[in-house]
Amino acid sequence: MVTAVHSLPAVRAARVRHLGPNWYAAVMGTSVVGTAGATLPVHADALRGPCTVVWALASLLLATLLAARALHWTHHRDQARVHLLDPAMAPFYGCLAMALLAVGGGTVTVGRDWIGTGPAVAVATVLFTTGTAIGLLSAIAVPYLMAVRHRVAPAEATPVWLLPLVAPMVSAAVGPLLVPHLPPGQPRETLLLACLALFGVSLLATLLMLPLVFARLITGGPLPLALTPTLFLVLGPLGQSTTALGLIADDAPGVVPAPYARGLEVFAVLYGVPVMGFALLWLAFSVAHVVRARRQGMGFAMTWWAFTFPLGTCVTGASALARHTGLDVYDALALGLYAALLAGWLTASAGTVRGLLSGELLRGPAPAPAAPRPATARTR
Repeated sequence: MVTAVHSLPAVRAARVRHLGPNWYAAVMGTSVVGTAGATLPVHADALRGPCTVVWALASLLLATLLAARALHWTHHRDQARVHLLDPAMAPFYGCLAMALLAVGGGTVTVGRDWIGTGPAVAVATVLFTTGTAIGLLSAIAVPYLMAVRHRVAPAEATPVWLLPLVAPMVSAAVGPLLVPHLPPGQPRETLLLACLALFGVSLLATLLMLPLVFARLITGGPLPLALTPTLFLVLGPLGQSTTALGLIADDAPGVVPAPYARGLEVFAVLYGVPVMGFALLWLAFSVAHVVRARRQGMGFAMTWWAFTFPLGTCVTGASALARHTGLDVYDALALGLYAALLAGWLTASAGTVRGLLSGELLRGPAPAPAAPRPATARTR
């Protein structure tokens, strides 16, 4: 009996041996359904209840994954090291930061309806601070590992390489939500300008990496079927940067001197309009690749969560442009993109549940076949 009880932790630990940091994408994709829905221009009051429920689900997922990943690091450090040294898996460590930030932003946006403004701001502050620190660490550490430890060729470039570089942009979009809750004066201005600096960190790093991804597609052909959904990841820095600038411009009046506040409002539109246009072009490009891959037999994988968070950032980006331009076309765009986001989230969620129930998603890679024994007189 005692042996059976003591074996339970070992059994649980064995189940999470192959639980990688890519699973945090499910938290990001779920959280953005709630936060993006709260920004929609129609029936905002009616949507807040369902959006808060989705935020609660994302919070539960985050807590569960943090516990499972802690178990993974405790019992399977060898596998965790393999993930860090794997150029295909290491970039997903940026997802941890973005999951913390996404839930933190949802806490202060819709979670306050259930837990109150004070506790919501406190929780969001902790998640923002932790997520920003981990995001900056990932943005430095992962490219460093790629340069000095990983052995990657230009033909291996994928949109996954963008993940650790996008995390500071998510911080830039969440930070402005906390600015009104700081004391007036320097605390507010410092945080707002820090968010603008994080915007620059992520944007310039993305501009360095994105040409590698596009060149690989043009010269190396389509991505492998399972990686095709990751093309949607390019939408992340595009939509999130538009969102971040829109939120920074919203808070700027009364926080920074008047000329700069007005300049930020103008910059939010002059930057956001062309970037959102490119995002729509890339969306069409990605959809075409996904349709092709699906026809060729692309099955479900955790990469399908790429259909969620990046698309959600485009919803919030379109909503920000709607606020700053007053154009109905951006309201309509936000609604259309949100409908696509819901479809992507339902599809990814259903596939994940099926994969968990079958055990397929937590199963490790198949072992390599054993080498044949050399022939001997006895075996001939």
